[in-house]
Amino acid sequence: MLPRLKLPPTPAALALIAAAYILPGLTGHDLWKTHDAVGIGIVHHMATTGELLVPGVAGVRWLFDPPLYYWVATAVGKLLSLLPFHHAARLASGLFLALAFCFIWRAARDWEPEEERRPSTATAAMLLVLGAVGLMVHAHEALPELAGLAALCGAFAALPHAQTRPVVAGLAFGAALGLAALASSWIAPLAVAIAALAARFVCRDWRSPAVSVFLLIALPLACVIAASWPVALALRSPEAFAEWRALALPVYARPVQGLRFYLVTGSWFTWPAWPLALWTTWYARRRWREPRLFVPAAATLAMLAAFPVWGSNEDVDLILFLAPLALFAAHAVFIMRRGAVGALDWFGVLAFGFFTLAVWFFYLVLMLGVPAPVARNLERIAPGYVAHFSILAALFALALACGWLYLIFFTERAPTRSLARWAGGIVLLWGTAAMLMMPWVDYQKAYRSVALELREKLPPGAGCIAQKGLGVSQASALDYHAGIRARPFDPLRPDACPLLIVQGFAEEDIDDPPSKRWTKLAEVGRPGDRIERYRLYRHK
Repeated sequence: MLPRLKLPPTPAALALIAAAYILPGLTGHDLWKTHDAVGIGIVHHMATTGELLVPGVAGVRWLFDPPLYYWVATAVGKLLSLLPFHHAARLASGLFLALAFCFIWRAARDWEPEEERRPSTATAAMLLVLGAVGLMVHAHEALPELAGLAALCGAFAALPHAQTRPVVAGLAFGAALGLAALASSWIAPLAVAIAALAARFVCRDWRSPAVSVFLLIALPLACVIAASWPVALALRSPEAFAEWRALALPVYARPVQGLRFYLVTGSWFTWPAWPLALWTTWYARRRWREPRLFVPAAATLAMLAAFPVWGSNEDVDLILFLAPLALFAAHAVFIMRRGAVGALDWFGVLAFGFFTLAVWFFYLVLMLGVPAPVARNLERIAPGYVAHFSILAALFALALACGWLYLIFFTERAPTRSLARWAGGIVLLWGTAAMLMMPWVDYQKAYRSVALELREKLPPGAGCIAQKGLGVSQASALDYHAGIRARPFDPLRPDACPLLIVQGFAEEDIDDPPSKRWTKLAEVGRPGDRIERYRLYRHK
């Protein structure tokens, strides 16, 4: 009989769970559409040009994001030169995610007043971040929001010490908020700063000179660090600074629609943190002036009010919500009713078990070719794909399954059991899919074949290349894989470049050149993609 697993897990066991979640999928795939391709493209631009102050992708300025993540990814990519550059650079995402787990664990532990509950509260907060459904794929892409998440978790880790060690905690809190602003959106660190400032007047425990010293140190320091890159950018390129300022402060005229987006998307993206946060809100409503409850709750509400107005209305913004939301929701593990705990527990067990079995089924179909109808459908999705068996990948997936079964059947009753099983299911599903199906998925999603095929069709010494309708992520992939860097097509000077790349649709001709004086040299697309087409033309 196997020994029962005691909960909460030890820090070493949590580190093992985090590693099993972080590492699979960080390497082993090419640039993926949108966020990952853009991120790697910016890092590649910095590494090849040495330009660190003005980020760019495929020769075009990219000022939608501050550069902290890209600086770290560039350094990691250069240090680990034995790996392919995009694999090495993407390891920065794993580094920031590991820091986020460590900081949120520390924040929840240090802010828990009852000694015997500290390990459980800390474990719950970390597992709520790890177990967020929407983070599963994004955690393994080149995303600046992951650096922002780590910095926000670091800021929360400093807050429990605001009264006892105001100087050190103020320096740490201010530095973390400043780095969060240099990592991604300014909205999230500002929301946390406002929540901490409001707590000074609302929370009785924080009405002390020590907290005033803490804030007087932290907030100016955060402003100085956050302003360092914009000031350097203004000195380096006033034009780029003006562009960044316009992009950093967009005011959308549809805040109601934006709020609806964040609420609807957040309902699955942050699951299961948000229902636990609601549970905490109800049962701790008479203790809402405690700083450990007020600050994360106020920060979450401030972010929810600001992002619909100034945010990008993309699901990656919700990564930044996970830090305060998980810290607030972690308290629910001690007050949830047994029926609610059981519902969450077995829903996760059944859902992750079913989807993991589905992954294994499709993997065996790819390997064996049976049943034939399913194999033909998979071939239709990825025509030309040739499956290769990897004993290491299969053994790793089997090890994850064994670990998950042990977690299901041999864990003792504890407040964190449902969250441990949920997080274990996330690790199982992602790790299994990454190990077994990543080559098949990468074959369809990557743009390497498109880039190399277009490069083969380029006439030698043809000169510059123009582009029409080419997306940023596609331009980044063409530049990274094939060195194809196209400039925007100028309709006033259609013959300025002898070559033209047009991204369009297979069924329509709206993407054809505006003149008949073009000869089509190639038309390519990703395997199985019947929508996006890339046409190469030469001017006659």
